[in-house]
Amino acid sequence: MPNRLAAATSPYLLQHASNPVDWWEWSPEAFEEARRRNVPILLSVGYAACHWCHVMAHESFEDQATADYLNEHYVSIKVDREERPDVDAIYMQATTAMTGHGGWPMTCVLDHEGSPFFAGTYFPPQPRHGQPAFSQVLQGLSEAWVDRGHDVARVAANLREHLNQQAALVAGSVDREVLDKAVTRLRTEFDTANGGFGGAPKFPPSMVLEFLVRHGSSDALAMVDATLEAMARGGIHDQLGGGFARYAVDAGWVVPHFEKMLYDNALLLRVCADRRTPMAAWAGEGIADFLLRELRTDEGGFASALDADSEGVEGKFYAWTPAQLVEVLGAEDGAWAAEVFTVTETGTFEHGASTLQLLRDPDDLDRWIDVRARLLAARAERVRPERDDKVVAAWNGLAISGLTRLAAWLDEQRYLDAAVAAGELLMEVHVVDGRLRRVSRDGVVGTPAGVLEDYGAVAAGFLDLLQATGDPRWLRAATSLLDTALEHFRADDGGFFDTADDAEQLVARPRDPSDNASPSGLSALLHALVASSAVTGDLRHREAAEGALATVHALAVRTPRFAGWSLAAAAAMLDGPHEIAVVGPAGAPRDMLASVARAHPTAVVVVADGPDEEIPLLAGRGPVDGNPAAYVCRHHVCAAPVTEVEALRDALG
Repeated sequence: MPNRLAAATSPYLLQHASNPVDWWEWSPEAFEEARRRNVPILLSVGYAACHWCHVMAHESFEDQATADYLNEHYVSIKVDREERPDVDAIYMQATTAMTGHGGWPMTCVLDHEGSPFFAGTYFPPQPRHGQPAFSQVLQGLSEAWVDRGHDVARVAANLREHLNQQAALVAGSVDREVLDKAVTRLRTEFDTANGGFGGAPKFPPSMVLEFLVRHGSSDALAMVDATLEAMARGGIHDQLGGGFARYAVDAGWVVPHFEKMLYDNALLLRVCADRRTPMAAWAGEGIADFLLRELRTDEGGFASALDADSEGVEGKFYAWTPAQLVEVLGAEDGAWAAEVFTVTETGTFEHGASTLQLLRDPDDLDRWIDVRARLLAARAERVRPERDDKVVAAWNGLAISGLTRLAAWLDEQRYLDAAVAAGELLMEVHVVDGRLRRVSRDGVVGTPAGVLEDYGAVAAGFLDLLQATGDPRWLRAATSLLDTALEHFRADDGGFFDTADDAEQLVARPRDPSDNASPSGLSALLHALVASSAVTGDLRHREAAEGALATVHALAVRTPRFAGWSLAAAAAMLDGPHEIAVVGPAGAPRDMLASVARAHPTAVVVVADGPDEEIPLLAGRGPVDGNPAAYVCRHHVCAAPVTEVEALRDALG
């Protein structure tokens, strides 16, 4: 019999709608029920594409005995971390404080005020490797609640105090010296053998790569190119369908954790579009085609993720054996494909299967294209991984930015059309009464309020659409979101909270300037504020960006791997950024000027037919003697317009 989650819109919550656990969604009513019954709250947080979330669900939440105990001794709340990143952030901070590590599924036990007194991640159904069984954890905590209430209250009070202690953000200048030292520090952490940073598990370092592209030194670009090539040739890259998995379990990018997330691919798409090498073009086109083919929704947005599992087995959809290759391709082509894609008899993955890699270029390109297409068609007949088809505002903003930039570089109109459609969905569905909502599904907006990450990434996406189309409606929409962020999210020290001042009050108000799997809210907003100021000349936005960036100083100096997106914004700010208007009739001469301007990774470039008073960067600027012209400015001080490509290159240095 379905539980309360049957009425949810989140695909993750709906995965648990048939559990025997009497789940509640996060709500005041759930807390009131816990008070009425005088029982603690079991909070379980995860997301739809999470492999270990599925494992714990099958082992524990689908088990009748476990469910019966939970239903008698707890009020159980299930949260989709992608819908409620504010809830996730607070309790992940508690989990990390209590255990020294975090991850999903996340399991916390709370008092009636929402204060945690226990936190952990995955728990097995039986004691294993020093971990207690989930049933033992539940029983011990329930007994503590009943018999040792003072101890529970003390732990909860201590954790509540910890969560409300805002770390002092010591302001400092993020100048060229800080950026140069960050590159030096990153070089010491760089994996010279495999690309990327650190060891296993290894995540795509997209935000750090974007910073390194913008830094532009030979050392920085060498790290970018080595990492992109290693990833693109590895098993983390879908060699048939394009796009990248969330992370590799090994240091060499061979075996991925197979879930494919929108935010990862959107961020990598941006890096590829800004790096502009043949390898970046190949990987970027693959990502864009994957987004349009597999994540695009009927409403024009992009779904959140593809699951790691199919038929209950992780990676089954993507892995191959030599026999399977021969079955699809025949003996000769099958053997050739096994060699090209490193598919071995023993397997590089599990059960004798291999992930597909491309460790060297194929000796016959036409044959490779044909084999790849045949394998992709055969794979399409397999049972596909489930898709989490909710549209997350921030991640769609990131996808819009990546697609517009790749479309401009490769002159691919369908990528721009897809970005415009996603932008229109965000504008028409997610913006409600001037405020941003975080998620929608099937064209219906959800109730969770947008967090700072949403405001920043969506505003930045709208500004990229302005640059690509010259349509002033994107500027109006972006500046409206930024003004709302300044009004409702700003902290007294110049930084920003992750939730609005009128949002639901949790046990603490989350605030974290460090990047994680996706940009922090602060770093996402920085990019939008910088671009907006470049287009409009609005000093409020520039000053807000400078104040916010100053609060990242200590993080940028100490751990630049977790400040990559802020450092990328800082690189643009130190560069000006260049503010470039390319104005004139459409055609090859204007396209050539626009291409040179857009090749500069930190430039803000608006291309239009003529002057437009609604867009300050275009105001009063038109063709010169009937010829398309480029106006190059920095800090809103402009040089004389140029009409020749070489003159524009000289103006950009």
